[in-house]
Amino acid sequence: MAGISSESQFVTFSLGDEIFAVPVEVVREILDHEEPFKIPHGPEYLLGLRDVRGQGVPVIDLRLRLGMTRTLKTPHTRILVLDVPVADRVLVLGLVADRVFEVVPFRKEQIETAPDIGVRWRSDYIAGVVRRESGFVVVVDLARLFSDSGPALADVGPQSQVA
Repeated sequence: MAGISSESQFVTFSLGDEIFAVPVEVVREILDHEEPFKIPHGPEYLLGLRDVRGQGVPVIDLRLRLGMTRTLKTPHTRILVLDVPVADRVLVLGLVADRVFEVVPFRKEQIETAPDIGVRWRSDYIAGVVRRESGFVVVVDLARLFSDSGPALADVGPQSQVA
């Protein structure tokens, strides 16, 4: 996996029962959830804008972006404010997470590629998968997820086609 030295730090968070991770160096801050300012005619996963230290930051419901059900706000819901390098610029985004857990180190050799299931499915947002005693952690490739080549909502989910 490009960009990972022998050991890298990741912020882990949940969407439902699934655990995801992003590199700690892209996490600007973690905020309590507040309802964002709605933007008309945006994609469904774009919840709106939130003021973060004087900057309007788009807030994304990552569950919707990945083809899951909409996030239901709880006392544990957080927004990860991220600096996502995409092509020749850096996107500042707020990702809604059901819960943020911890910063953990993963060794390069712990990170496996996305599984091959024999049919075409949108796994290009998965930078890798890490096995843990309690299950798996999916390392998200944020640049692919939020670039033009990232998965569209219609491409994610059960309607995948056979390759």
